[in-house]
Parts: sequence; structure tokens; C-alpha cells
Amino acid sequence: MRILALAAATAAATGLLGATAAIASPATVSVTVGPELQLKAVKSLGVREVDSLAKELQTTVEKRLAKTGAYDGARIDLVLVDAKPNHPTFKQLGDTPGLSMRSVSIGGAKIEGRAVAPDGKVTPLRYSYLEPDIRWVRGFSTWTDAEDTFSQFAAELGAGKAPDER
Repeated sequence: MRILALAAATAAATGLLGATAAIASPATVSVTVGPELQLKAVKSLGVREVDSLAKELQTTVEKRLAKTGAYDGARIDLVLVDAKPNHPTFKQLGDTPGLSMRSVSIGGAKIEGRAVAPDGKVTPLRYSYLEPDIRWVRGFSTWTDAEDTFSQFAAELGAGKAPDER
């Protein structure tokens, strides 16, 4: 009797696994840093900071797409083209004596890329945001506006849209 129950449980589990295989997998997201931003990272922003920012873009988009199911099974290839901090980076503070962490500037980011659907259809993606007025700069993070840009971009992707400039 136990063998029969075990066989039935195994068959049910196998059937269940077969059913879940039909469900689309979440989108895979890759982010690279554009050549101009790489140069800017070496000269003024700091390579570690920009690499961390690219990883944050990837994580933000992955989480949103996994939550909403938009672009399931697709490959999202993104390029972080530009990023501007709201406060000086550690490299900028080290390179410029007298510069204060309290210094504020207009920040933001520019993202380009493409979504490749499972059927091979390619959809171009572009999104950018730069805070228009220094009086509206908020937050205490070095990258507040860039992070907000990532969230806005991810929200549009998560809604199934294909952001094409802003």
C-alpha cells in the first residue's frame, strides 16, 4: 500500500513539474557600462561606484520584472550610457580638496538597450532622466536621481511598456 501511495505521489509530482515547465521563466537582465561612462568613471566618478550603479540597475529591473511577469522569457540587454551623481563620489572627494559631501548637483541617468523576446523579436529600449531644477533635488544618497531613474524605467518595463526616451 505504501508503495502505491509513493508511486501516486511521484506521478503527481512529475505531472506538477511538467506543468510548471510550461510557465515562462522570468526575463534575464544584463547591464553593461557604456564606453563614455567607463571613461568618466576612470577619470572622475570612480570605477567601483559606476560598477555598483550598473549592478543596482540590473537588480532593480530584475525585481520589477519578476514581480509583474512582464517580458517573461525575454532577454533584456541594457547599457548604462550616462549617470550623474547628486553628491560627490568618493573619488571626486579624494581628487578635489575642499569639496564637501554636502555639495549638491543635478543628477540622473541614461539607459539604452533592447528586449529580445523568446520568439526573437527585438524591441529597442531607451530611457533618461536628469533632474531639471536643482531646487527639486532631494535625498541624501550620492545617486538619488540615478536610482529614481532606474525605478521609473523598471516600472515602465514592469507594466509591459517599451520605454523609448523620456
